[in-house]
Amino acid sequence: MAGKGQTTDTIGERAPRYQAGVKQYRDAYWEPNYRVKDTDLLACFKIIPQAGVDREEAAAAVAAESSTGTWTTVWTDLLTDLEHYKGRAYRIEDVPGDPGSFYAFIAYPIDLFEEGSVVNVFTSLVGNVFGFKAVRALRLEDVRFPIAYVMTCGGPPHGIQVERDKLNKYGRPLLGCTIKPKLGLSAKNYGRAVYECLRGGLDFTKDDENVNSQPFMRWRDRFLFVAEAIRKAEAETGERKGHYLNVTAPTPEEMYKRAEYAKELGMPIVMHDYLTGGFCANTGLANWCRNNGVLLHIHRAMHAVLDRNPHHGIHFRVLLKALRLSGGDHLHTGTVVGKLEGDRASTLGWIDLLREKRVKEDRSRGIFFDQDWGAMPGAFAVASGGIHVWHMPALLAIFGDDAVFQFGGGTLGHPWGNAAGACANRVALEACVEARNQGRQVEKQGKDILIAAARTSPELKAAMATWKEVKFEFDTVDKLDVANV
Repeated sequence: MAGKGQTTDTIGERAPRYQAGVKQYRDAYWEPNYRVKDTDLLACFKIIPQAGVDREEAAAAVAAESSTGTWTTVWTDLLTDLEHYKGRAYRIEDVPGDPGSFYAFIAYPIDLFEEGSVVNVFTSLVGNVFGFKAVRALRLEDVRFPIAYVMTCGGPPHGIQVERDKLNKYGRPLLGCTIKPKLGLSAKNYGRAVYECLRGGLDFTKDDENVNSQPFMRWRDRFLFVAEAIRKAEAETGERKGHYLNVTAPTPEEMYKRAEYAKELGMPIVMHDYLTGGFCANTGLANWCRNNGVLLHIHRAMHAVLDRNPHHGIHFRVLLKALRLSGGDHLHTGTVVGKLEGDRASTLGWIDLLREKRVKEDRSRGIFFDQDWGAMPGAFAVASGGIHVWHMPALLAIFGDDAVFQFGGGTLGHPWGNAAGACANRVALEACVEARNQGRQVEKQGKDILIAAARTSPELKAAMATWKEVKFEFDTVDKLDVANV
């Protein structure tokens, strides 16, 4: 008969072994012969283990600590079906050109995750395990969400086709502009800048990520002046216009208040900082936008804190997948050619993941798994960060039509003012689209295309002269691993 504090079950045969204070997880969580199920959530981690911890042990430890395991064997293991619930490290691969690290592939049963909760998935996959002492560095490279889980998530509130129908804009990328300076303008001057950009030829203008409701420009005042600017620009141009009103706020309640007011003003689109605002708030706002017919622009502020280190953190392709599940009609993806970090092959890969219905594994683009999005609509890729008219041919070649080319200084820095800068952007875009439709190689012949267009557009000619020497030629920090061979 068991004494006080004892159990009739014994786990002596399953007692853990120890090595430098680290449990040996291999026997329970390393299964190289495991047959992956269609319903498994699959993850690829890049791991640098501590000295003395071999690859199989480190991979098994990550699988354990991100699912059902802990640092020692516990008797309550006997009260559940661990064979059903545990994560399994099932494959290990070398990282090309990086002998100090390796890829570990882990399968998680779908029952570990709450339906439709990006919050819960990431609490598990990148929770305490990233502080685990058995690994020196850990990076979540990619995730395969099973279609059974995808279908529990709302996804983009509207998607690409619905947005084009709402705006009546087809056959080309959309043009936007971030109002600068991002901080310090009064609401009236802010609205004036919006009006000038929109009447000059842009489709959208936007709040920058850190424009919320500061003392110099409270959100309600900004919304009113922006709404006035949009209506005036629409009346003059005959085109549908919009401005991404940032409703990111200190609390969800305040976020919804701002979104409701934007809807009252008849504004077509609002904006959210999905990482600093959080997945919970973002999913709620996406649901609200879907129910209220409002488009949702997503800014990725804080992403580089998580994704830029090639050995530790979360790759942006994973953050992008999280956004597609959580919900957004636009997402900033970088530009390749602008001022922000962005490897071309990687960018092409995550543009596909954002927009396509099914994406095949393609290591040349950094895609580790097939991903089926089912009926979930795609979202616009937003190219933003240090771009100007000289970049237009490359942007069109890289992103295609279902994108937003989001200028800032490349519009507002025009020597003749905001409207002229917007006009230059529009002329350059339409010239490149026309050349592309004629079968010309836009990226290769871009200079000739722009020079020809500038002959009838003094605004474009002035823009080209202003930025002809401006380049952002720095080495990419986070290259694809296949490129490091």
